Amino acid sequence: MSEYVATVDWVRGDQSFSDRRYCRAHDWRFDGGAVVRGSSAPSSVPLPMSDAAAVDPEEALVASVSSCHMLFFLDFAARAGLIVDRYTDEAVAVMDKDDRGRTAIVLVRLRPLVVFTGTDPDKATLDDLHHRAHEACYIANSIRAEVRVEAR
Repeated sequence: MSEYVATVDWVRGDQSFSDRRYCRAHDWRFDGGAVVRGSSAPSSVPLPMSDAAAVDPEEALVASVSSCHMLFFLDFAARAGLIVDRYTDEAVAVMDKDDRGRTAIVLVRLRPLVVFTGTDPDKATLDDLHHRAHEACYIANSIRAEVRVEAR
């Protein structure tokens, strides 16, 4: 068993609160010292009550799935003797009603583009690496949304 800790810290300050026009910007603090500015998505809570420059929970979820997949992919590629120079994923999360009628992220589409040194693996090898990474990714295994890998 492992545990992971994040501290989410929001302070009202001198803002009004009961009118619901308070800023949703807050900080995410992680055990290694990283601090990330978080906020509601401007599509959920309009500006200026959201901070468009901050990371919203929906973006964090898609980045988490993408990052987990990438880390497993890189490990499996290294074990296969492949040299990866760059891995870029333009991942997208789709929010809609789920099968329970609740608003949820229903699809995470990973669109990784991988650049190798030397000989590129054939399509079957690349597909296998992505399949194994998808199966191993505990973030993807933790969510209800479909995770679709569309390698480019």
